[in-house]
Amino acid sequence: MTLPIYQVDAFSDRPFAGNPAAVCPLQSWLPAETMQAIAAENNLAETAFFVPKPDGEFEIRWFTPAVEVELCGHATLASAHVLYRHLGFTGAEIVFHSKSGPLRVSQAEAGMLTLDFPARPPHPISQHPDGLLDGLRATPLQLLAGPDLVCVFATEAEVRALKPDMAHLIKVEYRAVIATAPGSDGADFVSRFFGPRVGVPEDPVTGSAHTTLVPYWAERLGKLHLHARQVSARSGDLWCELRGERVLMSGHAVTYLRGEIEL
Repeated sequence: MTLPIYQVDAFSDRPFAGNPAAVCPLQSWLPAETMQAIAAENNLAETAFFVPKPDGEFEIRWFTPAVEVELCGHATLASAHVLYRHLGFTGAEIVFHSKSGPLRVSQAEAGMLTLDFPARPPHPISQHPDGLLDGLRATPLQLLAGPDLVCVFATEAEVRALKPDMAHLIKVEYRAVIATAPGSDGADFVSRFFGPRVGVPEDPVTGSAHTTLVPYWAERLGKLHLHARQVSARSGDLWCELRGERVLMSGHAVTYLRGEIEL
């Protein structure tokens, strides 16, 4: 058996930046253990698999090298890029059905694609979870809890300077730990994403994290349209909008490689 595979740099308009994702279009689902093995072999933050439905929509699943996840932004953006750029999809929007409900992707201006995801606002907490301070090696100003633990810092420089100890950070009982602060150079806010519990020590650009970050920063800054920058080594930009209970995230994507998997 051979399977097509694409590798796409998401949330970037050039190769070698943004977040690389593998995309495997399927005609029917493979066993979960096979998809997990492919993701582990790819050794990227996420591998996306999608299957067409009779109504022209799609089902989608995502795997890190270690686990299946319920929501992934950059690999959804990469999957839409593959459909529009390589597989001849011409509809106004792509609908992916996922464990987090329907996710819509449409073409936007300047060659970007727009993700329409559920908003997941965080709430403040006061207690530092076990492993956090030793893991971050820094003390945030504020803690917020959502699907991930959000650590708010005063400055972008503090976020950029973080050198986490993953052996401690993996003890924090959240999917991941996000560090965020006000941005500069045109960005409203910046972030970094650490997910050792799901097999991703640092994710370069994380769409799903912004379903939590955008509601927080929209309220704090008093604006619904936000330019976000994830300041990992690869870096990436997202143009976001809070629209009620949904978060829109727009970004570029570029194909890095096309090939086949032999099973």
